Order: sequence, then structure tokens, then C-alpha cells
Amino acid sequence: MLKSKYLKTSLSYDAELCTGCGMCSAVCPHGVFFQNNGTAQLIHPSACMECGACALNCPVNAITVDPGTGCATAQMIAALKGKKEPTCDCC
Repeated sequence: MLKSKYLKTSLSYDAELCTGCGMCSAVCPHGVFFQNNGTAQLIHPSACMECGACALNCPVNAITVDPGTGCATAQMIAALKGKKEPTCDCC
């Protein structure tokens, strides 16, 4: 079982809309999606850091996520402020 500190996520995926273009799996930095038999599969939703790359690159809007609402924001703020550990609700 995949353990992740990114436990809360706004990620939503509608497999019926997926055309299998592969963009979500290509742009996701954490391997949340995997291409299988012509469609994407959501295999690691708890690894989503809500960067929004998958949703921005999905041509059929099969993926939605609220970028900047979760851990990705905490990670970026920590990096910009020179902190070693992010602070957010899920850790």
C-alpha cells in the first residue's frame, strides 16, 4: 500500500470521459495516473499534491482538481520561505 503525506485531495477523475491521450500520466510528478488499455487509471490518488497539471492538460476535462488548495501550496510556501517542513492540514 502506498503511504503518502498528501492524504487530502480535491482530485476527481471521470473515467467515462477519458480518451486515453496519456497527458495526465505524462505530466503528473507523482505517478497518480497510469495508462492501461487505452484509458487512464487513477492508481495513487493519495499521492496527489494538487499541482493541477493533470487537469490543465486533460483535453476532455475528465480530471478536476483545485490547485493551490492543499499540500502543493504548503510545499511551495515552505520552499520559498526556506523552511524544511511544510505545514498543512494533512500531515
